[in-house]
Amino acid sequence: MAVTDLKRSQTGRASAGTPRRRKPTGPQKAAILFLCLGEKRGSALMQKLDMEDIQAITRAMSGLGPIDSVIVEEVLTDFTDAMANGGGVVGSFSVAENLLRSLLPPEQVDGILKDIRGPLKEKDLWARFSSLSENVIANYLKGEHEQTIAAILSNMKSDVVAKVLPLLGQDKMQDVIERMIRMEAVPHHMMQQIEETLQRDIINAGAQPTTAEMHQKMADLFNKLDRAAFDAIAPELDKRLPDSFGAIKQKMFTFEDLGRLDAMDLAKVMRGVPGNTLPMALRGASEDVRATFLGALPGRSRDMLEEEMATMGAVRGRDVRDAQAALLDYARQLADEEVIRLPIDDEDEMF
Repeated sequence: MAVTDLKRSQTGRASAGTPRRRKPTGPQKAAILFLCLGEKRGSALMQKLDMEDIQAITRAMSGLGPIDSVIVEEVLTDFTDAMANGGGVVGSFSVAENLLRSLLPPEQVDGILKDIRGPLKEKDLWARFSSLSENVIANYLKGEHEQTIAAILSNMKSDVVAKVLPLLGQDKMQDVIERMIRMEAVPHHMMQQIEETLQRDIINAGAQPTTAEMHQKMADLFNKLDRAAFDAIAPELDKRLPDSFGAIKQKMFTFEDLGRLDAMDLAKVMRGVPGNTLPMALRGASEDVRATFLGALPGRSRDMLEEEMATMGAVRGRDVRDAQAALLDYARQLADEEVIRLPIDDEDEMF
């Protein structure tokens, strides 16, 4: 296929009488074609393009994401009948980088990717900065000029900003809020400098976890540790590191803690686990915890669960622990998705 045919076909063809669908742009069509051809054939074809076309196609490929098979087939039909039955493909930054490095010198590839990488990482940067605790954010901002603080906070979620502002002090908070209200569009070069500084500082901070982050990491580890092993080391840790170990235990979330869930949330957890996970987990639970679980179910479901537990016979302790761990993991997954709220989150509401 000639390169001129490739460029000509990028404009696409509209089919009369069909519902209007969001059509891929010319560079996006070319990027889809290269993905279908693979690195070897795609490299040979890309060598026939000029640098401007390579940059446009690479930029498009980096942002494609999953492509519906219907769109792929339409694009392939435009280019060649030989690939009319093609399926879905996925475009990503790494795929685009691998393709470029197979046909261009390293320094040339780095130059192309540098222009593309920034916009792709921008959202991730602000999400990572916003995920820091409000105290960390406030301490970081206290050394900045009020106008810079206003520009940074204007790019963050309002619930995070509402927690950070009071920590700056009354006078500074007043000044920053006034600047946020009066703020116009921040010049691109200034915003780029701010983002580069944040990126560097976040990476440096990420290499040294805070005490709270380390406590949470240890709590997660202890949650997954064999119960007998944890019970064996806990007394000595409690004696040698009373303050730290006490803080870690407060962050731990065990199977027994599931009984503290709201009844509706507990029912969601029970409904989401497969097979005999639930009856196996409850066979090793205390009477109080088992009663709490059963009480969160409607009558018919409760009777069926009790019957299933009664017919299971003897079970191994390891199987019980695995089942309880599966329920805990699923509960954490639902909490991360904000479907339920874990009881340890209630600490945030205490004054």
